[in-house]
Amino acid sequence: MNCFIVMQGEIYQEEKDAGVIWSPKEDKSGNEPHSWKRLKEVHADDQLFHYVRGNIVAVSIAKDDCQEAPKPSSLPNHHKPNDGYLVKLEYHELDKPVNVKGQFHEIYPLLPLKYAPFQNDANGNPGYLYPCNEELAIKLLELISESNFYRVDEEQLELTIDEVRKIERNTLVPLITEIESEVKAKMRWGEQKFRKDLMPLWEDKCAICAINLPELLKASRSKPWKDSTNQERLDPYNGLLLCRNHDALYHEGLIAFDGQGRLHISSVINDEDYEMYGLKPRAKIQIHPENKVYLKWHKRNIFSKDDENELI
Repeated sequence: MNCFIVMQGEIYQEEKDAGVIWSPKEDKSGNEPHSWKRLKEVHADDQLFHYVRGNIVAVSIAKDDCQEAPKPSSLPNHHKPNDGYLVKLEYHELDKPVNVKGQFHEIYPLLPLKYAPFQNDANGNPGYLYPCNEELAIKLLELISESNFYRVDEEQLELTIDEVRKIERNTLVPLITEIESEVKAKMRWGEQKFRKDLMPLWEDKCAICAINLPELLKASRSKPWKDSTNQERLDPYNGLLLCRNHDALYHEGLIAFDGQGRLHISSVINDEDYEMYGLKPRAKIQIHPENKVYLKWHKRNIFSKDDENELI
């Protein structure tokens, strides 16, 4: 099960009425944009969030796998030829759309560096279909719940009978609950497998300080969940076993390791505080060859380069 965000704009109503999303295979130049080709990745029971003019306006479930198909006759004919990719969906429109810009402070930290659906100014990126990692999906589901679901409190005692019946008939509540449960279960299973496979690679102790108390150890991803493919998320070499203190430093990009396993420390940390943080200048950990590509990605994309205090 995977999640996606589809950027529909003016075509939303037509595609909703047809119960589909559709894109041509090629643009006018004969190229196949990644956001069109991505429809081929959609399978039955995948979940989609629908973005229109700054708002998440609906969620949907894929009825079938993506198929090659001509454009449905009910859709406006903006592209020729009409060969393309089609996914049949079950749309569920929100009573209250979620405004992305208004919630962007919560959404932005969960956007991937590559193929993000939204720009840094909270506007939607050009394109059609974007991947939605599980962390971002959970946040969107939480925002949808906050704005669309009533909570049992004293104010609800004053609801009319018609309003209560409308809430009881709302199919969105069980749908969102089910999607959220499935997404969280996928992440929980992935995290458990990742930790189980990673710990023996580091002899069940922190790679930096050698703490070996399991309760204080975390499986730290070099390439975060939001930026990783499904395979990379489970790859035990995409990570280090670190105590909670060193995990926090690594996660925030205040320390990093190069392809030889040598420690790099951001100058955000004062030299006189190295001992307090358990950091030793020019320290080198024993890495596996498969760690290198992930360590380099972390150092290039997450480490605080501008403030780096190189210790070589």
